[in-house]
Amino acid sequence: MAAVALAAALLASGCGADGAGTGGGKEPALGPVAHNPVTSSLAFPMDAFTDSDADVFRMARVQDRITAQCMARYGFTYEGSGPAAAPAGAEDRHRYLFGVADPAYAARYGYDKSAGAERVPPVRPALSESADVVLHGMRPGEKPGSRPDPMTQEEADRTDSGIDVGGKKVPAGGCLREGYRKLYAPTKDSVDLLFAFGLSSEAHQRSKNDSRVEAVLGKWSDCMGKAGYSGIQTPYEVVEKLRLTDDKGSPKAVAAAVKDVACKREVNLVGVWAAVEKAYQEQLAEEHAETLALYKKQRDARFKLAASMS
Repeated sequence: MAAVALAAALLASGCGADGAGTGGGKEPALGPVAHNPVTSSLAFPMDAFTDSDADVFRMARVQDRITAQCMARYGFTYEGSGPAAAPAGAEDRHRYLFGVADPAYAARYGYDKSAGAERVPPVRPALSESADVVLHGMRPGEKPGSRPDPMTQEEADRTDSGIDVGGKKVPAGGCLREGYRKLYAPTKDSVDLLFAFGLSSEAHQRSKNDSRVEAVLGKWSDCMGKAGYSGIQTPYEVVEKLRLTDDKGSPKAVAAAVKDVACKREVNLVGVWAAVEKAYQEQLAEEHAETLALYKKQRDARFKLAASMS
C-alpha cells in the first residue's frame, strides 16, 4: 500500500516519471470535446496501465501472501497489512482530477473527499521482537536506510542483510520488501510500478500550461469572481484561499463548492480540460510505447500470479 500513498504524493506535487519529458513545442490537436461529461465517463490512454481500486486491493492481498510465505520460513505467522475488505461502491478514478465536479456531491459534502469513505483499520496481533526484525529487516533502534535495500529481487538474492534469526539469513529489507520485490520488481528489467502514473502526472502538468486550458480556467475564474470568490485562478487553490482546510464540509465550503461546480459547467471546464489532457497522454503514450508494452506484459504476469494464488 506504500506505493499507493507514494502515487498520491506524486500527483499532488505534479512529479512525473523519469524520462517523461517536460513538454514544449506545438500543442497537440484535440479529439472530440464532450459537453460537461461526468468524471466517471472520462477515459485516458494511461487508464489501460493503471490498476483499479479492486486491482489495488487484490494485489495488496497477493503481496501480503508472499510476505506471509517469507515469514513462515522463520516460523512466524503474518496476517497482512492491507485492508480487510475490498472497496465498496462504483469506482470513479478521475473524480477529483479537475477539482470537485459533481453537483450532487458538492451540495452534500462540499470539498470533503473523505465523506462516506471512513474505514476502520483491521486489528492485527502484535509481533514479537524477532518477528518484527524478520518483517522489516532491521534490529530494534536502527534507522530506515541503515541497511542495504536492493531495488530488485534479483539483486536482493545476492545481498547480505547482515541479520540472522533462528540461524537463517533475513532477506535485505525484511519480508515486507521481499513481498514487494517478488511481485513488482523481480528482475533488473522490471518497469517501475509508478511509471504509467508518472506519465499521467506529466500529461497533467503539460495540460496546465496549454493555452486552451488557460483560456477555460480564465473563464472559470471570472465566473467565480462574479459570485464573490475573487482571486482564485485554479480549482486546486479554492480550499486554501477560502481557508477551508480544516472544515471542508462546512456550510461555507458547500456554498463555495456548489458555485465552483456551477462555474465549471458554465464554461465546460471538465470537457475542455479532459480533451487536452487526453491529447497529451496520447503524445506520451506514443513516445514511451516500448516501455509501456513491457510494463503491460509484466502487469499481466502479476495478474496471472494473483489468479493462481486466489
